[in-house]
Amino acid sequence: MAPGRMPLNAGDTGYGSVQGPGLTGSVGASESAPLLIPEDAPEPFQRWQPMSKEELEVAAGGPGWRKARCYLVLLFWLTWVAMLGISIAIIVMSPRPVATELRWWQKSLFYQLQPDLFMEKQTDGSEGINALCEQIPYIKSLGIGALILEGLFDKEEPPLNLTAAGASLGTLPQIQHLIAESNKAGLKVVLDFCEVDPTGHQNVAENTNRPSNISDTEHNGLRFWLQQGVAGFAICDTDAAYSEKTLLEWRGVFKEFNSPEEERIVVVKQTRDVLPPLNNSTLVDVVLRSILPSSNDLLPSEEVAEAIEKHLQSREEDIWPSWTVGGKASPDLKKLLLVLMMTLPGSPAVQYDEELDQRKNVSLRVSTSPGEANTPSDSPTDKEKKKRLAVALFTSLSRSRAREEALLFGSFTFLPFNSSANASSSSTPDSPPSPPILAFLRSWGCVHFLVLLNVGPEPHALDPAWAPSLPKAGVFVTSTGMDRLGTTALDTLEMQPREAIVIKLFEAGSYS
Repeated sequence: MAPGRMPLNAGDTGYGSVQGPGLTGSVGASESAPLLIPEDAPEPFQRWQPMSKEELEVAAGGPGWRKARCYLVLLFWLTWVAMLGISIAIIVMSPRPVATELRWWQKSLFYQLQPDLFMEKQTDGSEGINALCEQIPYIKSLGIGALILEGLFDKEEPPLNLTAAGASLGTLPQIQHLIAESNKAGLKVVLDFCEVDPTGHQNVAENTNRPSNISDTEHNGLRFWLQQGVAGFAICDTDAAYSEKTLLEWRGVFKEFNSPEEERIVVVKQTRDVLPPLNNSTLVDVVLRSILPSSNDLLPSEEVAEAIEKHLQSREEDIWPSWTVGGKASPDLKKLLLVLMMTLPGSPAVQYDEELDQRKNVSLRVSTSPGEANTPSDSPTDKEKKKRLAVALFTSLSRSRAREEALLFGSFTFLPFNSSANASSSSTPDSPPSPPILAFLRSWGCVHFLVLLNVGPEPHALDPAWAPSLPKAGVFVTSTGMDRLGTTALDTLEMQPREAIVIKLFEAGSYS
Protein backbone atom coordinates (compact mmCIF):
# COMPACT_ATOMS: atom_id res chain seq x y z
CA MET A 1 0.00 0.00 0.00
CA ALA A 2 1.36 3.33 -1.00
CA PRO A 3 2.39 5.41 1.87
CA GLY A 4 0.01 8.25 2.86
CA ARG A 5 -3.15 6.64 1.45
CA MET A 6 -6.05 5.31 3.68
CA PRO A 7 -7.99 2.35 2.47
CA LEU A 8 -11.62 2.96 1.63
CA ASN A 9 -12.87 -0.15 3.36
CA ALA A 10 -11.90 0.15 6.93
CA GLY A 11 -14.41 -2.36 8.19
CA ASP A 12 -11.73 -4.75 9.20
CA THR A 13 -9.95 -2.27 11.34
CA GLY A 14 -13.00 -1.88 13.64
CA TYR A 15 -13.82 1.65 12.88
CA GLY A 16 -15.37 3.67 10.07
CA SER A 17 -18.81 2.10 10.37
CA VAL A 18 -21.67 2.59 12.85
CA GLN A 19 -23.60 -0.44 13.81
CA GLY A 20 -27.15 0.00 14.80
CA PRO A 21 -28.74 -2.15 17.36
CA GLY A 22 -29.21 -5.60 16.12
CA LEU A 23 -27.26 -4.98 12.92
CA THR A 24 -24.36 -7.04 11.67
CA GLY A 25 -22.12 -4.14 10.81
CA SER A 26 -22.20 -4.66 7.06
CA VAL A 27 -22.21 -1.83 4.61
CA GLY A 28 -25.79 -2.43 3.64
CA ALA A 29 -26.80 -2.63 7.19
CA SER A 30 -24.96 0.53 8.18
CA GLU A 31 -26.49 2.49 5.39
CA SER A 32 -30.10 1.43 6.19
CA ALA A 33 -29.91 1.89 9.98
CA PRO A 34 -31.78 4.99 11.29
CA LEU A 35 -29.71 7.64 12.88
CA LEU A 36 -32.37 8.27 15.75
CA ILE A 37 -34.19 5.56 17.75
CA PRO A 38 -38.00 6.29 17.71
CA GLU A 39 -39.94 6.41 21.02
CA ASP A 40 -42.80 4.07 21.79
CA ALA A 41 -46.19 5.30 20.54
CA PRO A 42 -48.68 6.36 23.37
CA GLU A 43 -51.54 3.98 24.15
CA PRO A 44 -55.01 5.12 22.98
CA PHE A 45 -57.14 7.02 25.69
CA GLN A 46 -60.10 5.08 27.08
CA ARG A 47 -63.08 7.12 28.39
CA TRP A 48 -64.92 5.92 31.60
CA GLN A 49 -68.30 4.35 30.97
CA PRO A 50 -70.90 2.99 33.46
CA MET A 51 -71.21 -0.73 33.72
CA SER A 52 -73.92 -2.39 31.77
CA LYS A 53 -76.61 -4.54 33.35
CA GLU A 54 -74.81 -7.71 32.39
CA GLU A 55 -71.52 -6.42 33.83
CA LEU A 56 -73.28 -5.40 37.09
CA GLU A 57 -74.83 -8.82 37.43
CA VAL A 58 -71.44 -10.43 36.96
CA ALA A 59 -69.82 -8.10 39.54
CA ALA A 60 -72.66 -8.45 42.08
CA GLY A 61 -72.53 -12.19 41.87
CA GLY A 62 -69.13 -12.28 43.46
CA PRO A 63 -68.66 -13.91 46.87
CA GLY A 64 -67.71 -10.64 48.60
CA TRP A 65 -70.88 -8.83 47.63
CA ARG A 66 -73.07 -11.77 48.57
CA LYS A 67 -71.57 -11.86 52.04
CA ALA A 68 -72.01 -8.08 52.49
CA ARG A 69 -75.66 -8.30 51.47
CA CYS A 70 -76.32 -11.11 53.94
CA TYR A 71 -74.82 -9.05 56.76
CA LEU A 72 -76.92 -5.99 55.83
CA VAL A 73 -80.18 -7.98 55.69
CA LEU A 74 -79.38 -9.60 59.04
CA LEU A 75 -78.60 -6.20 60.57
CA PHE A 76 -81.91 -4.78 59.26
CA TRP A 77 -84.04 -7.54 60.75
CA LEU A 78 -82.21 -7.45 64.08
CA THR A 79 -82.78 -3.67 64.27
CA TRP A 80 -86.44 -4.07 63.35
CA VAL A 81 -87.02 -6.78 65.97
CA ALA A 82 -85.24 -4.66 68.60
CA MET A 83 -87.42 -1.63 67.80
CA LEU A 84 -90.56 -3.77 67.93
CA GLY A 85 -89.57 -5.18 71.31
CA ILE A 86 -88.85 -1.71 72.70
CA SER A 87 -92.22 -0.42 71.44
CA ILE A 88 -94.10 -3.32 73.01
CA ALA A 89 -92.25 -2.78 76.29
CA ILE A 90 -93.15 0.93 76.28
CA ILE A 91 -96.81 0.17 75.58
CA VAL A 92 -96.99 -2.50 78.28
CA MET A 93 -95.23 -0.39 80.90
CA SER A 94 -97.12 2.84 80.12
CA PRO A 95 -100.25 3.50 82.22
CA ARG A 96 -103.36 3.12 80.10
CA PRO A 97 -106.92 4.28 80.84
CA VAL A 98 -109.39 1.48 81.26
CA ALA A 99 -112.32 1.80 78.90
CA THR A 100 -115.62 1.97 80.74
CA GLU A 101 -118.51 0.01 79.30
CA LEU A 102 -121.36 2.50 79.35
CA ARG A 103 -125.02 1.55 79.43
CA TRP A 104 -127.55 3.21 77.23
CA TRP A 105 -128.63 5.85 79.76
CA GLN A 106 -125.00 6.78 80.46
CA LYS A 107 -124.44 7.57 76.78
CA SER A 108 -127.81 9.19 76.11
CA LEU A 109 -128.76 12.82 75.99
CA PHE A 110 -132.14 13.29 77.72
CA TYR A 111 -134.73 15.80 76.53
CA GLN A 112 -137.40 16.85 79.03
CA LEU A 113 -140.65 18.04 77.52
CA GLN A 114 -144.34 18.23 78.22
CA PRO A 115 -146.70 17.17 75.45
CA ASP A 116 -149.07 20.00 76.36
CA LEU A 117 -146.48 22.38 74.86
CA PHE A 118 -147.59 20.98 71.51
CA MET A 119 -151.29 21.57 72.07
CA GLU A 120 -151.60 24.65 69.90
CA LYS A 121 -153.00 23.82 66.50
CA GLN A 122 -150.60 23.82 63.60
CA THR A 123 -151.12 25.07 60.07
CA ASP A 124 -151.35 21.53 58.73
CA GLY A 125 -154.17 20.66 61.13
CA SER A 126 -152.14 18.44 63.45
CA GLU A 127 -152.14 19.16 67.15
CA GLY A 128 -151.12 17.74 70.49
CA ILE A 129 -149.21 14.50 70.62
CA ASN A 130 -149.52 14.07 66.86
CA ALA A 131 -147.47 17.24 66.42
CA LEU A 132 -144.82 15.83 68.75
CA CYS A 133 -144.70 12.59 66.75
CA GLU A 134 -143.90 14.59 63.61
CA GLN A 135 -140.87 16.12 65.33
CA ILE A 136 -139.36 12.82 66.45
CA PRO A 137 -136.97 12.45 63.45
CA TYR A 138 -135.79 16.04 63.94
CA ILE A 139 -135.27 15.50 67.68
CA LYS A 140 -133.25 12.38 66.93
CA SER A 141 -131.11 14.30 64.42
CA LEU A 142 -130.06 16.71 67.19
CA GLY A 143 -128.31 13.85 68.98
CA ILE A 144 -131.00 13.29 71.62
CA GLY A 145 -131.23 9.68 72.80
CA ALA A 146 -134.13 9.66 75.29
CA LEU A 147 -137.30 11.61 76.03
CA ILE A 148 -138.58 12.32 79.54
CA LEU A 149 -142.32 12.90 79.09
CA GLU A 150 -143.75 15.07 81.85
CA GLY A 151 -147.32 15.92 82.82
CA LEU A 152 -148.99 12.86 81.31
CA PHE A 153 -150.79 11.74 84.45
CA ASP A 154 -153.42 13.30 86.68
CA LYS A 155 -151.98 14.10 90.09
CA GLU A 156 -155.27 14.87 91.83
CA GLU A 157 -156.83 11.42 91.99
CA PRO A 158 -154.87 9.01 94.21
CA PRO A 159 -154.55 6.10 94.13
CA LEU A 160 -153.38 6.58 90.60
CA ASN A 161 -154.38 4.35 87.73
CA LEU A 162 -151.16 4.47 85.74
CA THR A 163 -152.93 3.41 82.56
CA ALA A 164 -155.06 6.57 82.54
CA ALA A 165 -153.40 9.64 81.09
CA GLY A 166 -154.61 13.20 81.42
CA ALA A 167 -157.61 13.78 79.21
CA SER A 168 -156.28 17.12 77.97
CA LEU A 169 -153.19 15.49 76.46
CA GLY A 170 -154.93 13.16 74.10
CA THR A 171 -156.23 9.66 74.11
CA LEU A 172 -154.37 6.60 75.30
CA PRO A 173 -153.89 5.32 71.71
CA GLN A 174 -152.16 8.61 70.85
CA ILE A 175 -149.71 8.19 73.71
CA GLN A 176 -149.10 4.59 72.69
CA HIS A 177 -148.47 5.80 69.16
CA LEU A 178 -145.96 8.37 70.46
CA ILE A 179 -144.04 5.68 72.37
CA ALA A 180 -144.06 3.36 69.36
CA GLU A 181 -142.84 6.08 66.98
CA SER A 182 -140.08 7.08 69.42
CA ASN A 183 -138.83 3.51 69.77
CA LYS A 184 -138.95 3.08 66.01
CA ALA A 185 -136.70 6.14 65.62
CA GLY A 186 -134.26 4.88 68.27
CA LEU A 187 -135.47 7.22 71.03
CA LYS A 188 -135.98 5.82 74.52
CA VAL A 189 -139.02 7.05 76.46
CA VAL A 190 -139.05 7.67 80.21
CA LEU A 191 -142.40 8.47 81.87
CA ASP A 192 -142.31 11.08 84.62
CA PHE A 193 -144.16 10.07 87.81
CA CYS A 194 -142.68 12.92 89.85
CA GLU A 195 -145.16 14.18 92.48
CA VAL A 196 -147.51 11.40 91.43
CA ASP A 197 -148.11 8.68 94.03
CA PRO A 198 -148.64 5.33 92.31
CA THR A 199 -149.05 3.62 95.71
CA GLY A 200 -151.81 5.91 96.95
CA HIS A 201 -149.73 7.29 99.86
CA GLN A 202 -148.96 10.98 99.57
CA ASN A 203 -146.15 11.25 102.09
CA VAL A 204 -143.46 8.79 103.03
CA ALA A 205 -143.31 10.12 106.56
CA GLU A 206 -147.05 9.56 107.09
CA ASN A 207 -146.92 6.11 105.51
CA THR A 208 -146.59 4.07 108.71
CA ASN A 209 -149.17 1.38 107.86
CA ARG A 210 -148.23 0.77 104.29
CA PRO A 211 -149.34 -2.58 102.87
CA SER A 212 -146.63 -5.21 102.75
CA ASN A 213 -147.04 -5.81 99.02
CA ILE A 214 -147.25 -3.42 96.14
CA SER A 215 -150.81 -2.79 94.99
CA ASP A 216 -152.24 -4.65 92.05
CA THR A 217 -152.98 -1.31 90.40
CA GLU A 218 -149.33 -0.34 90.46
CA HIS A 219 -148.24 -3.78 89.31
CA ASN A 220 -150.61 -3.63 86.35
CA GLY A 221 -149.71 -0.02 85.57
CA LEU A 222 -145.97 -0.67 85.47
CA ARG A 223 -146.42 -3.78 83.37
CA PHE A 224 -148.77 -1.99 81.00
CA TRP A 225 -146.32 0.80 80.18
CA LEU A 226 -143.34 -1.54 80.04
CA GLN A 227 -145.23 -3.61 77.49
CA GLN A 228 -145.66 -0.46 75.40
CA GLY A 229 -141.88 -0.11 75.21
CA VAL A 230 -141.24 2.45 77.97
CA ALA A 231 -137.57 2.46 78.98
CA GLY A 232 -138.06 3.62 82.56
CA PHE A 233 -139.77 5.90 85.06
CA ALA A 234 -138.77 9.12 86.79
CA ILE A 235 -139.74 9.93 90.39
CA CYS A 236 -138.83 12.65 92.89
CA ASP A 237 -136.82 12.08 96.05
CA THR A 238 -139.86 13.33 98.00
CA ASP A 239 -142.26 10.77 96.50
CA ALA A 240 -143.64 7.78 98.37
CA ALA A 241 -142.13 5.57 95.69
CA TYR A 242 -138.63 6.66 96.73
CA SER A 243 -138.12 3.96 99.29
CA GLU A 244 -136.07 0.81 99.31
CA LYS A 245 -139.13 -1.43 99.64
CA THR A 246 -140.97 0.12 96.69
CA LEU A 247 -137.93 0.23 94.45
CA LEU A 248 -137.16 -3.41 95.20
CA GLU A 249 -140.67 -4.30 94.09
CA TRP A 250 -140.25 -2.19 90.95
CA ARG A 251 -137.02 -4.02 90.19
CA GLY A 252 -138.86 -7.28 90.44
CA VAL A 253 -141.29 -6.08 87.78
CA PHE A 254 -138.41 -4.79 85.61
CA LYS A 255 -136.79 -8.23 85.53
CA GLU A 256 -139.70 -9.53 83.47
CA PHE A 257 -138.91 -7.05 80.69
CA ASN A 258 -135.16 -6.45 80.99
CA SER A 259 -132.71 -7.62 78.36
CA PRO A 260 -129.08 -6.69 77.66
CA GLU A 261 -130.24 -4.27 74.97
CA GLU A 262 -133.41 -3.05 76.70
CA GLU A 263 -132.59 -2.43 80.34
CA ARG A 264 -135.25 -0.45 82.24
CA ILE A 265 -134.16 2.33 84.58
CA VAL A 266 -135.31 4.42 87.54
CA VAL A 267 -134.53 8.15 87.41
CA VAL A 268 -134.72 10.13 90.65
CA LYS A 269 -135.11 13.90 90.47
CA GLN A 270 -133.18 15.42 93.35
CA THR A 271 -135.19 18.30 94.83
CA ARG A 272 -133.34 18.57 98.15
CA ASP A 273 -129.82 19.77 98.83
CA VAL A 274 -128.81 16.27 99.87
CA LEU A 275 -130.30 13.14 98.33
CA PRO A 276 -131.82 10.87 101.01
CA PRO A 277 -129.64 7.75 101.08
CA LEU A 278 -130.79 4.23 100.30
CA ASN A 279 -129.24 1.12 101.77
CA ASN A 280 -129.09 -0.36 98.29
CA SER A 281 -127.76 2.26 95.86
CA THR A 282 -128.25 -0.06 92.87
CA LEU A 283 -132.01 0.51 93.07
CA VAL A 284 -131.53 3.90 91.39
CA ASP A 285 -129.82 4.24 88.02
CA VAL A 286 -129.74 7.99 87.43
CA VAL A 287 -129.98 10.99 89.76
CA LEU A 288 -131.22 14.13 87.99
CA ARG A 289 -129.62 17.15 89.66
CA SER A 290 -130.26 20.85 89.10
CA ILE A 291 -127.28 23.12 88.62
CA LEU A 292 -129.11 26.21 89.88
CA PRO A 293 -131.28 26.43 93.00
CA SER A 294 -135.00 26.93 92.52
CA SER A 295 -136.07 30.57 92.50
CA ASN A 296 -139.05 32.61 91.38
CA ASP A 297 -136.79 35.39 90.10
CA LEU A 298 -133.79 35.43 87.82
CA LEU A 299 -130.60 34.65 89.69
CA PRO A 300 -127.78 37.23 89.49
CA SER A 301 -124.44 36.31 88.01
CA GLU A 302 -122.77 35.99 91.40
CA GLU A 303 -125.28 33.36 92.59
CA VAL A 304 -125.06 31.48 89.29
CA ALA A 305 -121.26 31.37 89.52
CA GLU A 306 -121.43 30.27 93.17
CA ALA A 307 -123.89 27.47 92.37
CA ILE A 308 -121.75 26.24 89.46
CA GLU A 309 -118.55 26.31 91.51
CA LYS A 310 -120.25 24.41 94.32
CA HIS A 311 -121.15 21.54 91.98
CA LEU A 312 -117.71 21.56 90.35
CA GLN A 313 -115.91 21.26 93.68
CA SER A 314 -118.17 18.68 95.33
CA ARG A 315 -119.49 15.88 93.16
CA GLU A 316 -120.98 12.57 94.24
CA GLU A 317 -119.79 9.47 92.42
CA ASP A 318 -122.03 6.80 93.91
CA ILE A 319 -124.89 7.08 91.38
CA TRP A 320 -124.67 8.12 87.74
CA PRO A 321 -125.60 11.83 87.61
CA SER A 322 -127.68 13.70 85.10
CA TRP A 323 -127.67 17.48 84.93
CA THR A 324 -130.37 20.02 84.22
CA VAL A 325 -130.50 23.79 84.72
CA GLY A 326 -133.31 23.75 87.27
CA GLY A 327 -133.38 27.37 88.43
CA LYS A 328 -133.91 30.58 86.52
CA ALA A 329 -131.08 32.51 84.93
CA SER A 330 -130.90 35.37 82.49
CA PRO A 331 -131.26 34.45 78.80
CA ASP A 332 -127.65 35.40 78.06
CA LEU A 333 -126.51 32.67 80.47
CA LYS A 334 -128.65 29.96 78.87
CA LYS A 335 -126.00 28.95 76.34
CA LEU A 336 -123.27 28.94 78.98
CA LEU A 337 -125.32 26.57 81.14
CA LEU A 338 -125.93 24.34 78.12
CA VAL A 339 -122.17 24.04 77.51
CA LEU A 340 -121.70 23.23 81.20
CA MET A 341 -124.34 20.47 81.19
CA MET A 342 -123.00 18.86 78.03
CA THR A 343 -119.40 18.71 79.29
CA LEU A 344 -119.91 17.68 82.92
CA PRO A 345 -119.49 13.99 83.82
CA GLY A 346 -122.87 12.31 83.53
CA SER A 347 -125.86 12.52 81.19
CA PRO A 348 -127.31 15.93 80.27
CA ALA A 349 -131.07 16.40 80.63
CA VAL A 350 -131.97 19.41 78.50
CA GLN A 351 -135.29 21.09 79.10
CA TYR A 352 -137.58 21.93 76.20
CA ASP A 353 -136.31 24.97 74.31
CA GLU A 354 -138.32 26.98 71.82
CA GLU A 355 -135.19 27.65 69.81
CA LEU A 356 -134.83 23.90 69.21
CA ASP A 357 -138.48 23.48 68.20
CA GLN A 358 -138.72 22.80 64.49
CA ARG A 359 -142.32 23.99 64.37
CA LYS A 360 -141.46 27.48 65.54
CA ASN A 361 -141.04 29.69 62.50
CA VAL A 362 -139.18 32.45 64.29
CA SER A 363 -139.07 34.60 61.19
CA LEU A 364 -142.84 35.03 61.65
CA ARG A 365 -143.03 34.79 65.44
CA VAL A 366 -141.38 37.58 67.43
CA SER A 367 -142.65 36.54 70.87
CA THR A 368 -139.92 36.16 73.48
CA SER A 369 -139.20 33.34 75.84
CA PRO A 370 -140.09 33.66 79.54
CA GLY A 371 -137.89 36.16 81.31
CA GLU A 372 -136.66 37.73 78.09
CA ALA A 373 -137.64 41.31 77.44
CA ASN A 374 -138.67 42.60 74.05
CA THR A 375 -136.03 44.82 72.55
CA PRO A 376 -135.95 46.71 69.27
CA SER A 377 -133.23 44.33 68.06
CA ASP A 378 -135.56 41.31 68.35
CA SER A 379 -136.59 41.51 64.73
CA PRO A 380 -137.60 38.40 62.79
CA THR A 381 -134.15 38.30 61.19
CA ASP A 382 -132.41 38.46 64.59
CA LYS A 383 -134.67 35.75 65.97
CA GLU A 384 -133.94 33.51 62.99
CA LYS A 385 -130.20 34.04 63.48
CA LYS A 386 -130.47 33.24 67.19
CA LYS A 387 -132.32 30.04 66.41
CA ARG A 388 -129.73 28.91 63.86
CA LEU A 389 -126.92 29.61 66.34
CA ALA A 390 -128.76 27.76 69.11
CA VAL A 391 -129.27 24.68 66.92
CA ALA A 392 -125.65 24.82 65.73
CA LEU A 393 -124.33 25.04 69.31
CA PHE A 394 -126.56 22.20 70.50
CA THR A 395 -125.59 19.96 67.59
CA SER A 396 -121.88 20.72 68.01
CA LEU A 397 -121.98 19.82 71.70
CA SER A 398 -124.03 16.65 71.24
CA ARG A 399 -121.77 15.36 68.46
CA SER A 400 -118.59 16.16 70.38
CA ARG A 401 -119.92 14.35 73.42
CA ALA A 402 -120.95 11.32 71.36
CA ARG A 403 -117.55 10.78 69.72
CA GLU A 404 -115.08 11.87 72.43
CA GLU A 405 -114.27 9.39 75.21
CA ALA A 406 -112.94 12.24 77.36
CA LEU A 407 -116.38 13.88 77.42
CA LEU A 408 -118.23 10.59 77.93
CA PHE A 409 -116.32 8.93 80.76
CA GLY A 410 -113.02 10.83 81.09
CA SER A 411 -111.66 12.01 84.41
CA PHE A 412 -112.69 15.36 85.86
CA THR A 413 -110.31 17.98 87.29
CA PHE A 414 -111.51 21.30 88.69
CA LEU A 415 -109.10 24.14 87.88
CA PRO A 416 -109.31 27.03 90.37
CA PHE A 417 -108.46 30.53 89.19
CA ASN A 418 -106.88 33.45 90.98
CA SER A 419 -109.83 35.81 90.71
CA SER A 420 -107.76 38.92 91.54
CA ALA A 421 -105.57 38.30 88.48
CA ASN A 422 -108.45 37.88 86.06
CA ALA A 423 -110.45 41.07 86.43
CA SER A 424 -110.39 43.24 83.37
CA SER A 425 -109.41 46.86 83.45
CA SER A 426 -112.97 47.71 82.45
CA SER A 427 -114.24 47.00 85.99
CA THR A 428 -114.30 50.02 88.27
CA PRO A 429 -113.22 50.07 91.92
CA ASP A 430 -116.75 50.92 93.06
CA SER A 431 -118.40 48.07 91.14
CA PRO A 432 -118.79 44.64 92.77
CA PRO A 433 -116.09 42.13 91.86
CA SER A 434 -116.86 40.18 88.75
CA PRO A 435 -117.24 36.41 89.20
CA PRO A 436 -114.00 34.61 88.37
CA ILE A 437 -113.54 32.34 85.41
CA LEU A 438 -114.61 28.78 86.18
CA ALA A 439 -112.72 26.00 84.48
CA PHE A 440 -112.35 22.24 84.53
CA LEU A 441 -110.54 19.56 82.57
CA ARG A 442 -111.93 16.36 81.08
CA SER A 443 -109.14 13.89 80.31
CA TRP A 444 -108.89 10.47 78.74
CA GLY A 445 -105.37 9.17 78.21
CA CYS A 446 -103.42 11.91 76.48
CA VAL A 447 -106.55 13.72 75.26
CA HIS A 448 -107.63 16.77 77.28
CA PHE A 449 -110.65 19.04 76.92
CA LEU A 450 -110.52 22.39 78.69
CA VAL A 451 -113.88 24.02 79.51
CA LEU A 452 -113.82 27.72 80.39
CA LEU A 453 -116.84 29.59 81.80
CA ASN A 454 -117.01 33.36 82.23
CA VAL A 455 -120.26 33.91 84.12
CA GLY A 456 -119.64 37.59 84.84
CA PRO A 457 -120.50 40.65 82.74
CA GLU A 458 -116.86 41.67 82.25
CA PRO A 459 -114.22 40.24 79.87
CA HIS A 460 -111.41 38.23 81.42
CA ALA A 461 -107.93 37.38 80.19
CA LEU A 462 -106.28 34.15 81.25
CA ASP A 463 -103.35 34.45 83.62
CA PRO A 464 -100.28 32.90 81.91
CA ALA A 465 -99.19 31.38 85.25
CA TRP A 466 -102.66 30.00 85.96
CA ALA A 467 -102.01 26.34 85.10
CA PRO A 468 -98.35 25.79 84.20
CA SER A 469 -98.80 22.05 83.78
CA LEU A 470 -101.33 22.42 80.96
CA PRO A 471 -100.34 22.48 77.29
CA LYS A 472 -99.99 26.03 76.06
CA ALA A 473 -102.05 25.64 72.89
CA GLY A 474 -105.21 24.00 71.66
CA VAL A 475 -107.92 24.04 69.05
CA PHE A 476 -111.42 25.42 69.55
CA VAL A 477 -114.17 22.79 69.68
CA THR A 478 -117.10 25.13 70.23
CA SER A 479 -118.14 28.32 72.01
CA THR A 480 -121.39 30.00 72.99
CA GLY A 481 -121.03 32.55 70.22
CA MET A 482 -120.04 29.92 67.62
CA ASP A 483 -117.36 32.39 66.50
CA ARG A 484 -114.20 30.68 67.74
CA LEU A 485 -112.35 28.70 65.09
CA GLY A 486 -108.89 27.25 64.61
CA THR A 487 -106.00 27.05 67.05
CA THR A 488 -105.35 29.29 70.03
CA ALA A 489 -102.70 29.97 72.65
CA LEU A 490 -104.00 29.98 76.23
CA ASP A 491 -101.81 32.88 77.34
CA THR A 492 -103.38 35.16 74.71
CA LEU A 493 -107.00 34.05 75.11
CA GLU A 494 -109.54 36.57 76.40
CA MET A 495 -112.97 35.46 77.54
CA GLN A 496 -115.96 37.57 76.56
CA PRO A 497 -118.83 38.28 79.00
CA ARG A 498 -121.21 35.33 79.55
CA GLU A 499 -119.05 33.15 77.32
CA ALA A 500 -118.25 29.46 77.53
CA ILE A 501 -115.48 27.86 75.45
CA VAL A 502 -114.46 24.24 74.90
CA ILE A 503 -110.83 23.74 73.80
CA LYS A 504 -109.10 20.50 72.88
CA LEU A 505 -105.54 20.84 74.13
CA PHE A 506 -102.48 19.48 72.39
CA GLU A 507 -98.75 19.50 72.99
CA ALA A 508 -96.50 21.71 70.88
CA GLY A 509 -96.17 20.30 67.37
CA SER A 510 -98.98 17.78 67.88
CA TYR A 511 -102.61 17.96 66.78
CA SER A 512 -103.82 14.65 68.21
